[in-house]
Amino acid sequence: MSQPTDMAAFVRIVETGGLAPAARDLGLTPSAMSKQLARLEARLGVRLLTRTTRRIALTPEGETYLARARDILALIEAAEQDVTAGRGRPRGLLRVNTGTAFARHRLIPLLPEFFVRHPDVTLDLSVTDRRVDLVSEQLDILLRTGPLGDSSLLARKIAEGRRVICAAPAYLARRGRPAAPEALAAHDCLVLRGQARLTAWPFRTAAGLQTLTVHGTATTDSAEALRDMALVGLGIIRVSGFIVARDIAEGRLVPLLEDAHVSEEVPVWAVTAPGRHRLPRVQAFVEFLVRHAAAW
Repeated sequence: MSQPTDMAAFVRIVETGGLAPAARDLGLTPSAMSKQLARLEARLGVRLLTRTTRRIALTPEGETYLARARDILALIEAAEQDVTAGRGRPRGLLRVNTGTAFARHRLIPLLPEFFVRHPDVTLDLSVTDRRVDLVSEQLDILLRTGPLGDSSLLARKIAEGRRVICAAPAYLARRGRPAAPEALAAHDCLVLRGQARLTAWPFRTAAGLQTLTVHGTATTDSAEALRDMALVGLGIIRVSGFIVARDIAEGRLVPLLEDAHVSEEVPVWAVTAPGRHRLPRVQAFVEFLVRHAAAW
């Protein structure tokens, strides 16, 4: 067995969760797959997996090897695509992570068309509003809004939007409508937990550009939950416009302080690790999103 083949077999065992399903995928018997893994571990001199009758788990050495193996296999795939350009089409498993609001309001509605165009691609979509490390979690693409921090990664802007401040009519009827930015100090302003920059709301005032640090009775780690809190009248929120565009259009939420609010651009980025950006399935997915972003 070649080393790349051993790597691919090991990665497939991890991805499928066991020797038997990995063997079926690769056209081998479970016994042959077990022997291949044993040869790989013997060559490396370490255990990569711990195995019981019910599950497998990565050892610390296995976690390190998995990260490097996936990167190496991605580079091999990209190299093969370079020399056979135009002869194949995107295929394989695509790992994507994004936030809850972007997934619900932008990404998921597009997926049926993507799979029609690229039937040989499968998707593993993880959705969370916490900060995710693309490399350590072995993702192909990280879709994120706002500023980016890690310059070692490759980022392509696929869209941009604006933030909006809004609240439900029920909240405004109970607490009154803020007539000026400073009035927010007397209101419940709901924010995402752990993202300090989103608690500083920028405004144009007579004294120039100012940011006000807001407070409220509730926080959450989900942008979608933040919208839901506003809808039931818990307070005022400041979010990307695409999250609440339909709610505002249909009167469930009311925009506030539009003349004073500095609604800065909110870029949407497709972030990839060096090497993986050249994978055909990664390129196809990013280009697909860019084409559709013009209509957002």
